[in-house]
Amino acid sequence: MDVVNEHFRDQPRFRSVIEHLGESGSRRLLSTPALVCDLDTLDSNIATMANFAGSAGVALRPHVKSHKSAYVAARQLRAGAVGLAFAKLSEAEAIIEQLPEHGYDARVSALLTSPIVGADLASRVWQLARSCDLAVVADSPEGIDELEAAAPGDVELSVLCDVDVGQGRTGVVGAAEALLLVERLVDSPAMHFGGVQGYAGNHQHVQGKEKRRERLATSAERLNTVIRALEDSGHEVSLRTGGGTGSAFIDIEFGVLNELQCGSYIFMDREYRDALGDDPEGCYVQSLTIETTVISTNHERHVTIDAGLKSMATEAGAPVVFGNETSVSYYFQGDEHGTLSAPHGTFARGDRVSLIPPHCDPTVNLYDIIWMVRGDTVVDAARVVARGCSQ
Repeated sequence: MDVVNEHFRDQPRFRSVIEHLGESGSRRLLSTPALVCDLDTLDSNIATMANFAGSAGVALRPHVKSHKSAYVAARQLRAGAVGLAFAKLSEAEAIIEQLPEHGYDARVSALLTSPIVGADLASRVWQLARSCDLAVVADSPEGIDELEAAAPGDVELSVLCDVDVGQGRTGVVGAAEALLLVERLVDSPAMHFGGVQGYAGNHQHVQGKEKRRERLATSAERLNTVIRALEDSGHEVSLRTGGGTGSAFIDIEFGVLNELQCGSYIFMDREYRDALGDDPEGCYVQSLTIETTVISTNHERHVTIDAGLKSMATEAGAPVVFGNETSVSYYFQGDEHGTLSAPHGTFARGDRVSLIPPHCDPTVNLYDIIWMVRGDTVVDAARVVARGCSQ
């Protein structure tokens, strides 16, 4: 495990846990707040999604932005993922470099899912392409020009046309714009057209499968319109990638995508729990929690824990208390603290309380380590090697 090295062993907050990995009760040694993942549940979620994609005849390219960890990425690849999706270039650079340390030595297929802008980033793209089978997305001919200007001449790059399927974030807005981009690629000696990307991120957390299906149908038709136009013009659209944890089952029903970029299914969070409920997409089990400690019990109706605004992403609201989802409520009380509403005597000073994070992806980005546990035992540790890689 790459976390057991001098860098972390020399830090008092990690030392005692690292020295007692695998020992019963070692979870109690975690300095809190700590990011904790049930390893068996993580592996079960990885296997469930891999089996679902395989049985449906679609490829699975998990999105690394959810875990930012080479430890987890290697497990996904060994479980059958065809490659990895990355939100940012620096994220890909960090993860791909560390994969061999986790037993994955094969050349990995990587996809950058956000358009690249600028000469410096373009040069780094080509450098990364030397160490993996790299594909990038573009949504303008100017983006193709920047990439081509930096091409070294001895490396080839696959470029996907990013299609705006209704989120209004990135992507070409229609078939005409897609044709312009792809025709620009046809003339490139260093790049080739690899397919399309259409990600309906704005529909992933719509509550209720029928409402999600209605919204996703519009997005699927937008992408299909572009695909048909490209094919009618003689362009082969071999890769059709997109999708997420909240849309995967419906995406398969529509049959437009042949590759899924799901990410949060490995961990889950409060936001997905609320949206998916008992729907088929809600089959994944909560594996990620924030371990906290009760530090004050001086009030009759609440206790204070050591996890506040700095311990989790907060744009999706408050976390819920794992195992006490309906009986105890969490309230933010500043940067470092939160309170739990509970009758006096429910919690004692020093008790450990696990929180389900509101949004897993940006919560992971706040931590150096994800501690892997089985019950009260810390069995392994995953370094968040791409923490802060937002460039």
